[in-house]
Amino acid sequence: MNLILDTFNSTDNDAALASLMSCCGSHRWALSVATLRPFKDEETLFTIADFIWNKMQEPDWMEAFRAHPRIGERKPVQASAQSKEWSSQEQAAIHDSHAEILAELAAGNLRYEKQFGFTYIVCATGKSAEEMLAILQSRLANDRQTELLEAAEQQRQITQIRLRKWLQV
Repeated sequence: MNLILDTFNSTDNDAALASLMSCCGSHRWALSVATLRPFKDEETLFTIADFIWNKMQEPDWMEAFRAHPRIGERKPVQASAQSKEWSSQEQAAIHDSHAEILAELAAGNLRYEKQFGFTYIVCATGKSAEEMLAILQSRLANDRQTELLEAAEQQRQITQIRLRKWLQV
């Protein structure tokens, strides 16, 4: 059994919520996951986390999106210290990018937010700045509903990665 998961299973609700909120900024999602403790193993937690995320609604997704900095920036509107650290790691490829790419990402972020009404969310782990820019540009062709669902899927992927980091799996 995982020692972090064992502790999580037996900790108080506030501590459990804080741990989960570092993985995903949706309070309703974190509360729903915490309520289903204890988890017998990591895979059960991962499965339940996805199941609950897929039951969330637009306000929950928006709350989670707000916990992320724009791609190429480091300042999310609201996030835990752990979440900020993970965002920085996930966007590591951005930090060594050319100024031109960063400027295009900044302009694309603003266009995206104006068009869709929320921050551009992409699972940045393992992606170069150029890849994230190309993805952003292609997603600008989506209608709002399609893009909202795509952003929610990207958040689900990010959450799964962060759950694994948290549990050190």
